[in-house]
Amino acid sequence: MSEFFGSVWWLLVTLGLLVTFHEFGHYWVARRCGVKVLRFSIGFGKPIWSRMGRDGVEYAIGAIPLGGYVKFLDARESENPEAAAHEPGEYNAAPVGKRMLIAAAGPVFNIVFTIAAFWAMFVIGRPDFQPVIGTPQGLAAAAGLHAGDRILAVDGDRVDSWSTAMLDVAQAAMLRQDIALQVETAGSGATQTRILALSQLPHGVADDDKTFDAIGLQLQPPPAVVGGLSAGGAAALAGLHVDDRITAINNKPVASFADLVKFVPELAAQDPHLHLTVQRGADTLGFDLTAEQHTQDGKSRWLIGIAPGNTHDALERYNPLRAVPAAFHETWKTTRTTLGMIGAMLTGAASTRNLSSVISIAQVANASAQMGMAWFLSFLAIISLSLGILNLLPIPMLDGGHLLYYLIEWIKGSPVSERTMIAGQYVGMAALAALMSLAFYNDILRLVSG
Repeated sequence: MSEFFGSVWWLLVTLGLLVTFHEFGHYWVARRCGVKVLRFSIGFGKPIWSRMGRDGVEYAIGAIPLGGYVKFLDARESENPEAAAHEPGEYNAAPVGKRMLIAAAGPVFNIVFTIAAFWAMFVIGRPDFQPVIGTPQGLAAAAGLHAGDRILAVDGDRVDSWSTAMLDVAQAAMLRQDIALQVETAGSGATQTRILALSQLPHGVADDDKTFDAIGLQLQPPPAVVGGLSAGGAAALAGLHVDDRITAINNKPVASFADLVKFVPELAAQDPHLHLTVQRGADTLGFDLTAEQHTQDGKSRWLIGIAPGNTHDALERYNPLRAVPAAFHETWKTTRTTLGMIGAMLTGAASTRNLSSVISIAQVANASAQMGMAWFLSFLAIISLSLGILNLLPIPMLDGGHLLYYLIEWIKGSPVSERTMIAGQYVGMAALAALMSLAFYNDILRLVSG
């Protein structure tokens, strides 16, 4: 499947799951509050599929899959308002407290989905890398970090994987906040605290793809472990096995698979007869082989028939019981970060270039799906939480806007006037259109410049 079609497919899967769960929250609570539901739709526009359920609800899939809605029996939208107002289950006849519960149910269900997805991710186990630093540059080098240092915590939060550590660093970089890295130093094993001065990031860098180039943190390259052997290839004929670790070529030290890829053509161009030093268990072995020259796409390459192995050396996994508090902690941590980012963008402390549209969501959905179920669940959890928080913002047309109207009604004892609601709808539409336009602009700019 091509990257484009893969991105489209996984975007549809993502939106389908999260929108269904969100709208089911409104539907489920409304039914229990005695409000009549007329339609449950995933997607907007003309239905491409619909079916009338035994419960009298029309279930539909709209042609535009960017959202969904639950339509209630509402006298204001009826052709015969007076008759509809006296029908059992009319929405506006429900007490304001119940209408607030119905409006809040969608975002709450998104948060519940987030916790469940993080729990499943931890139970399955998310493969990752140990948070061990490669050769530092830029701000990382200035902070006194060294190759081989292992990150233990970021600003006091323990980290057990490279991705978790880098996510914390990236979020702080967006806000240009200095952070404290607690590390176990290479060689001595002593614990030290290094201050990564992200406030010194150059202007125009903290919100683009060059962020980590300026920060200078990179993962320690994985070792040159044999993951696969080409049948009849030089390495297989010489007697190498899967899981062998190559430590040298012609007595030239090999620290990583990247070194192996670099050294083989360099040395073979001088003499195709190579000597490999290999670590197999506790034994150190030597193998002589002859590199082979292959031509592909008009380019000549020297190969020895070795493929890299699965270099993941960390696994974030808990038993089902321990995964519960871990899921709650991850949800709270992500919520805190998301709210902090929204606040920073509103105050100007963080750039609005951090906003992303469905284009970025589709790309990340496809990438995370290729990395495995645990990574895709992690992605779904983050997007679900973002959807829940976004819908709670007090913007008309969103659930938070409805909650604001109902709060005003509860305080003043009467509904907000229809004129005010119509004006709010226009303001909400304008605000959402501006946000979506900015997000699309950011993504298109990334595609063009990337």
